[in-house]
Amino acid sequence: MKSRAARAKEGQVQRMIARTWRGWAPTATADDYQRHYESEVAEHLQQVAGFCGARLLRHHDDEEVMFTSITFFTSMEDVRAFAGEDPEQAVVEDAARRALTRWDERVTHHEVAVDLQR
Repeated sequence: MKSRAARAKEGQVQRMIARTWRGWAPTATADDYQRHYESEVAEHLQQVAGFCGARLLRHHDDEEVMFTSITFFTSMEDVRAFAGEDPEQAVVEDAARRALTRWDERVTHHEVAVDLQR
């Protein structure tokens, strides 16, 4: 069996963890949440060793916007560096709480099985 470094050199997918969370905002404050994610959340994530990227998905539904955040880390140890000792506990900062009406209190973690990119 080849080492992780050897597989990376050959272009094979390295193990990666996807952390998924959802929050809902009224349309009036949805842009506030997105700005918070693009600035404070992004800055915080950039400081975490093992952070591999993030996506914020936005779904409009009448008077509400559902956000789905997917962050990628190289390991659960790196997730804990971001989230703390209980990695399934959602990290929702005060600015996010002001913009959102509700959110998932718990997050889910998945191993990335296939990573297709252009």
